[in-house]
Amino acid sequence: MESNTPPIPGTPTPFQIPPPIITPPQPTRQPRRWGWIIISSILFLFLVLSVLINIGNAFRGMGNVSGTHHHGGPRLDEVVVEDHKGSDKIAVVPIEGVITSHSSDRGGYNMVEVVKAQLKRADEDEDVKAVILRVDSPGGEVLASDDIANAIRNFQEDSTKPVIVSMGSLAASGGYYVSAPCEWIVANELTITGSIGVIMHGYNYRGLMDKIGLRPDVYKSGKFKDMLSGDRLQAEIPQEERAMVQKLIDETYSKFKDVVGEGRKAAHDINKDGRALVSDWASYADGRVFSGKEAKELGFVDELGGFDVAVSRAEKIAKIKGSASIIEYRQRVDFADLFGILGKSEAPVVKVDIGMDAPKLEGGRMYFITSTFLR
Repeated sequence: MESNTPPIPGTPTPFQIPPPIITPPQPTRQPRRWGWIIISSILFLFLVLSVLINIGNAFRGMGNVSGTHHHGGPRLDEVVVEDHKGSDKIAVVPIEGVITSHSSDRGGYNMVEVVKAQLKRADEDEDVKAVILRVDSPGGEVLASDDIANAIRNFQEDSTKPVIVSMGSLAASGGYYVSAPCEWIVANELTITGSIGVIMHGYNYRGLMDKIGLRPDVYKSGKFKDMLSGDRLQAEIPQEERAMVQKLIDETYSKFKDVVGEGRKAAHDINKDGRALVSDWASYADGRVFSGKEAKELGFVDELGGFDVAVSRAEKIAKIKGSASIIEYRQRVDFADLFGILGKSEAPVVKVDIGMDAPKLEGGRMYFITSTFLR
C-alpha cells in the first residue's frame, strides 16, 4: 500500500538524480611570442657588448687616447702609457708571439700590416723622437720576418729616428731577425735569443699508410711536382730533390746572416759605444740559442737590462732632454669589427693549456723559428 505522506523537505527521494557538477572553463593561455623574445634578447646583447667595447676603448691600457688615424689600414689609437708632460714622445711597437702574415681576428689585419701602420704613425708625428721595438717572440715565417725587418730599416733611413730593441723573455730566430736592423739592442741577462737559422718542417707518413692498407695514386706533370709530399717512400725521394730543398734553405740562411752582419755593423758605426760582433760570430750562427748575457759577449746585443734601460738608451740616442712620454699605437676593435668576429664559423677545437700557444707551422713553408717550439 503506497503512502500518500509528502516527503520531508531536504530528504532525498528514492532514485533521485543529483544535479550535475558544472566545472568552470579553464582560461585559455595566450601563445608566447618566442620570436620577439629571441630578437629582443639578441638586440639587448649587442647593446651590452657595444657599451662594454666603448668603455674598454675609453680606459684601455689606463692611458689617454689622444688621437685616431685611419688611412685605409688598421685603425690605431694613440695611447699614452707614461705621461711626463713634455712634448717629446717615444713610441713602443710590440712584436709578440709567432711572427706571421696570417690575418688576425682584430679587424682582419695581420702583424706585418699593423707594424707598418704603427711605424708610419711614428714617422708622421714630429713629437715622436724614437721607437722602442718590444720583442717577445720565438720567431715565425721567413717572409713576414723579412717584411718587418725591411720596414724597420726603411723607417730609420727615411725618418732618421732610431729604433731601440727591448727584448723580453724570448727573442729568438725571427724575433732576432727583426731586431738585427735596429740601432741598439737591449736584452735581459736571462733573455733567450739567437737561434739564427732556417727550418722547414714536415712529416713522412707513408709507413703508417702502408700499415692500414692505404696507397696513394699520384698523377703529376713533372718529376718534382710532388716535392715535399709526405706520402712517398723514402726510396722514392730522389737525391736531386733533397739537394734542391737544402739549397733553398741555405740561400735563406745566407740572407739571415747578411741581415745580422749588416745590421750589427751599421748599428756599431752609428753608436761606437755599442757592442761589435766578435770576429768569428758566424760560427755561432748555427741555430744555437744564447742567454742575453752570452749574446752581449758575442756582440749580438749591445746592453743588458729591461724596458727602463731601453727607454733611457732611446732618450740618449735621440738626444731627448728630460723624460719623454711613452706612447703606443693600439689597434681599435669597434662594433663593426664585432660583426666580423661573430660572423666567422669555425669548427670546435680542443686545446691543451701548456702555458703558451704552439705555432701552427705549415708544410712546405720556411720559418725563422727556434726548434724548441716544434716539439
